[in-house]
Amino acid sequence: MTEKETENKKGSHKNIWYGVGRHRIEIPKTILKAKVQGSDLMKHLHIRSIGYYPKAQDHYTYRKKGLPENFIFYCVDGHGWYQVNGKRYEVGPNEFFILPQNTEHAYGSSEESPWSIYWIHFGGESLHEFNTMHAVQKHFEPSYVKNNGDIIPLFNKIYKTLELGYSQDNLIFANMSMVQFINLFIYNLRHYEASLTDKSDCVDNAILYMQQRINDKISLTELVKHYNYSVSRFSNLFKQKTGYAPIDYFVQLKMQKACQQLDFTNRSVKAIAFSIGFDDPYYFSRRFRAMIGMSPKKYRLMNNDQRKSPA
Repeated sequence: MTEKETENKKGSHKNIWYGVGRHRIEIPKTILKAKVQGSDLMKHLHIRSIGYYPKAQDHYTYRKKGLPENFIFYCVDGHGWYQVNGKRYEVGPNEFFILPQNTEHAYGSSEESPWSIYWIHFGGESLHEFNTMHAVQKHFEPSYVKNNGDIIPLFNKIYKTLELGYSQDNLIFANMSMVQFINLFIYNLRHYEASLTDKSDCVDNAILYMQQRINDKISLTELVKHYNYSVSRFSNLFKQKTGYAPIDYFVQLKMQKACQQLDFTNRSVKAIAFSIGFDDPYYFSRRFRAMIGMSPKKYRLMNNDQRKSPA
């Protein structure tokens, strides 16, 4: 296809959109093989292609077998839709979604109000593990994203860096930045100061509640009463997201607080135990040893010795 023919094309052809203002870079397979897939820094998650389609009239793509990689789409204006796993979703401004690898899908822009989208197509050895994360799976459906002004500038840095060529430094910068770019979406609310009034999920709110009550005792029943779940359902949700039972997580937060006091104060182990809600210092020491791997006294001694060592 000649350059003139490409310029005159409109709409989508062979799953690639042609339109005014289109920006798109695809990393050559030879570059991926030679410089990316063998790099310990980049082989786990890396960019395959990246682009921006403004007011993408007649944008449409269908892939029966999907792709061996993921797509992340961020709609900043207009409307569009996508279909995956037999479900169709509508997408509007400030919403994003992730299309998982090897899954039949279709997507396109609204005829009346075509979307403007930023997108990154990414793969890597850790993609399967990435897609099993709860924080990722919930975004296979469209989600609203808060934006404090850092998303688009970061995308532009990635794009402009790749425009400068595929040096090792450029590839490393672009791919490390891509991980942060994705992080801004899947952990969006973590980039804002959270409060119990936020419409975050019950697990995030429960952890904030634990943090605010770090010096107290909390039973599982007391924790659950703030949410419309049974004890077993809440415990399952909590463990699914964090990997820990709720009270074990609370104890973990307490031990983090204890470590800080052992590091930065001269308070006795007994006083520290009482300050974080343990009536029995010996029980506190047992829990500390089980979680940290040593007694509180040994932890303090070891960290004091390390601070005295020359840098």
